Amino acid sequence: MRRDFTANALYYAIEDFSVRDYVGGFEDVQARKMKLIGDPEQRYREDPVRMLRAVRLAAKLGFEIDPDSAGPIPQLAPLLSEAAPARLFEELLKLFLSGNAVASFEGLEQYGLLAAVLPETAAALASNRSGALRAMVLEGLRGTDARVANDEPVSPAFLFALLLWPAYCRALIGLQAQGMQAEEAQRRAADRVTLHQLGTVALPRRFSLPMQEIWLLQSRFSSRQRKRVTRLLAHPRFRAAYDFLLLRLAASSEHAEDVAFWREAQTQSNEELSATLGVAAPRDAYAEVDAPPPKRRRRRRRSGGEAPAAE
Repeated sequence: MRRDFTANALYYAIEDFSVRDYVGGFEDVQARKMKLIGDPEQRYREDPVRMLRAVRLAAKLGFEIDPDSAGPIPQLAPLLSEAAPARLFEELLKLFLSGNAVASFEGLEQYGLLAAVLPETAAALASNRSGALRAMVLEGLRGTDARVANDEPVSPAFLFALLLWPAYCRALIGLQAQGMQAEEAQRRAADRVTLHQLGTVALPRRFSLPMQEIWLLQSRFSSRQRKRVTRLLAHPRFRAAYDFLLLRLAASSEHAEDVAFWREAQTQSNEELSATLGVAAPRDAYAEVDAPPPKRRRRRRRSGGEAPAAE
């Protein structure tokens, strides 16, 4: 009776190979329904994270949350602020890295929980009239689900770069509207969003720093200066940043030219890349081995026939 959902309160008895059901969980499983045991409001107040578990399990199993269990969630969602930020971080990883990220995200939206765990993202999505930012997030989460289904790794840094991108864009626009220079505004926006999110979810630095790098590298994809191009190609976060650029293309076609350029740049030699950029290729030091050595400049002797002393 102290379990959270009826579907989780079934017991298997090895003595007679039967399932013991004390709370009606068998019928709820058959009806594909997530239902709390006891009074929903009381159970959510005991542990607010149960609201996130309801969404996660419903998304994972393809169940619907029972109306009586779903009813109090929007009103009680602010109680999640009382949960430990480290625990919420783990819960978000379970929500989005279990192969049901899209359904989980939509569940958070449906029950008013998105604003409780990702407040600035929720505000940015609400103010984005075109819906482009939400389309990008959903496209990225579909890719996450595909990678999980194929047993491929998913970086939490990339996941949170995606989830917090709408918040970053909103903060960046606000700072630039105040007249701040682009590069400074980008750094300030990244720091501000990260700091504010830490008040709700404890995002470790090993994930938050790469997340910020992914954001800050986006502005460099428009550069066509050879040195900047080669530096970006050699950057350890290049591949993650480029994959992020592909997601941005899903939200806006204005990135098509950048995507096409960098897709080719990754496969080109130095000479081909230089030709694409319309600049001369750098001289190869190894091509100069047959050139005659430079003449040494002879020192003039001082008067008196003695060479200068070595310093």
